[in-house]
Amino acid sequence: MTDTERVAVTGTPGTGKTTATTLLDDPVIHLNDLIREAGLWTERDADRDSLVADLDAVREAVGDWSGVAESHLAHHLDADRVVVLRCRPDVLEARLRDRGASEAKAAENAESEALDVILSEAVDRHGADRVFEIDTTDRTPAAVAADIEAVIAGNREPSAGDVDFLEYL
Repeated sequence: MTDTERVAVTGTPGTGKTTATTLLDDPVIHLNDLIREAGLWTERDADRDSLVADLDAVREAVGDWSGVAESHLAHHLDADRVVVLRCRPDVLEARLRDRGASEAKAAENAESEALDVILSEAVDRHGADRVFEIDTTDRTPAAVAADIEAVIAGNREPSAGDVDFLEYL
């Protein structure tokens, strides 16, 4: 990766973004930590037990960034490449429940995953030629990190739309 390249790693909560990116050799900006620690949010969504990020403030805080940015919101940043981690919705829902998410929140995220919500947003913002899907279902964090490293190194072709979970709806 050159000093000016920007790779966003995004995906529905529970797909393995934070776990995989902690294994990367490149510096990583964990946006959710930045949002929480720097107060870059506008309100607390009690129904979803989450903070509503101020995306303009997040963009301003990261400035002219380079390296890797990780979050379910990372695709909202300007980036050269966007890695969208995917996970089969039933596995994703179980992961979220295991992490303490409510049934409603886990089900909502599983449905979003089945509907390709984050993938669609990433393609709309960056174009299919800069989006790379990685299915994390039944894969180790090290294997996912190796795939992310391949994207960073330019050794992987764009792959938006290769993963399909619609049968889970």
